[in-house]
Amino acid sequence: MQEMIKQRHYDVVVVGGGAAGVGAAIAASKNGAQTLLVESASYVGGELLSGLPIDGCLNARGEWIVGGVAKELFDGIKDFGGFVEPVFDWRLMWGVCLEPDVMKLVVVKTLARYKVELLLYTLAESIVSDGKRVTGVIVVNKGGKSLITADWIIDCTGDGSMAIMAGADYEKGGPNGTFQPVTWVFRMGNLNVKGYLEFIRDNPDQFLLGESPVAKKSKAECAMEIYKTGYPFAGLSAESSLLRSAIDTGEMYPCTAVYVVPNSMVRGEVSINSTRIADIDATDPEVLSRSMFDLTDQVEKCVRFLNKKVPGFEKAQLVSVAPRLGIRETNRVMGEYVLTEQDVLNGRKFGDGIAKGGHHVDIHGSGTYQKRTPVKEGNSYDIPYGCLVPRNLKNVWVAGRCFSSSREANGSARNMGQCLSTGEAAGTAAGLCVEHVYSDSRNVPIEKLRSTLKAQGAILDGTH
Repeated sequence: MQEMIKQRHYDVVVVGGGAAGVGAAIAASKNGAQTLLVESASYVGGELLSGLPIDGCLNARGEWIVGGVAKELFDGIKDFGGFVEPVFDWRLMWGVCLEPDVMKLVVVKTLARYKVELLLYTLAESIVSDGKRVTGVIVVNKGGKSLITADWIIDCTGDGSMAIMAGADYEKGGPNGTFQPVTWVFRMGNLNVKGYLEFIRDNPDQFLLGESPVAKKSKAECAMEIYKTGYPFAGLSAESSLLRSAIDTGEMYPCTAVYVVPNSMVRGEVSINSTRIADIDATDPEVLSRSMFDLTDQVEKCVRFLNKKVPGFEKAQLVSVAPRLGIRETNRVMGEYVLTEQDVLNGRKFGDGIAKGGHHVDIHGSGTYQKRTPVKEGNSYDIPYGCLVPRNLKNVWVAGRCFSSSREANGSARNMGQCLSTGEAAGTAAGLCVEHVYSDSRNVPIEKLRSTLKAQGAILDGTH
């Protein structure tokens, strides 16, 4: 403690500036709490800036199931003149496709509008606790060490680091040390969009199509629907002759698919989600860092494959790579309720639902393996408040990928749509605790929390 040169106090400290942290910080500040957002990187937004579609905002029926902060961000992109559009892949999902560089600006502008204080380039090193309460977070940056005290803590680290340090129970990865792959998303520009869409239309068997529980169409009909929308949103399947042959000959690395996501229709820019290294513990910095070398080789290999073999990509060029590696799976903090696979697949509704999900159960593995199981009838499910409340902790919430869930349920609810909405729910709960001077996160009246969320645009009712 003698090393510390500063001490500050806030009503709420949010640790982790990804989608969940952005949602939490905005919601807490919107609801009257003096809020600090701590992020170890040089930017905020996390995977929102990767170029990936924001999955989980609509169920397979095309019903919006996420609003609130997410909608504010999407509206901000539109106001900026950027591309943002919900697009159906005629498989299992709708994704909100957008320009990540515009999102980068919109996130910062939205945080500023709600007067969220921001601390970048700062690692939350450890916590100070008093029994079941976390009273402070010790952070370190170029200015040295500081103790930031707070009445309420929201853990949006993705790994549940704050809650685990405070003694929360947690589960890690899958059986026998398995972990879903890490990936490095990259963008390509100068795509011949028309040429690629024609390739989809004329070669439906090459793509992941027709898996929807509600859109009962053949692969050929699905491919035609994608062609007619004009949006290049489709995955080239590893089960197809083209990609399978490339994997077999070593021209491509083993992967489930090469997912193509539109980012800018004006510039012909798309993101590519394909690279993968499975079964590494992404909480180990040395192991995660070493994966960069193989992922770099995979990016280069995929660009060459697309240029050489996939119509529309002949003259496409690498534009950028995502600002960080994409991590699908590390720790899950166990809360007052653990969301289960059956809750997800059966579209279960809860009286204390504070967010919704609708994405299929999605478990990636090594090689070409991927488990994809849709929610029954394309419906949505509720995420109960208890999933955000770690057992044995009184003033900490977890939101985003590390929230309380089984591995299978997390495979659906780890998406950015649910990261934004669970973060928003945690931030709103924290604001209510500050306003009403509650002593325990469990004291938040559920109906008050739900009514506040709905009044601020969250979608909690009225969908299948």
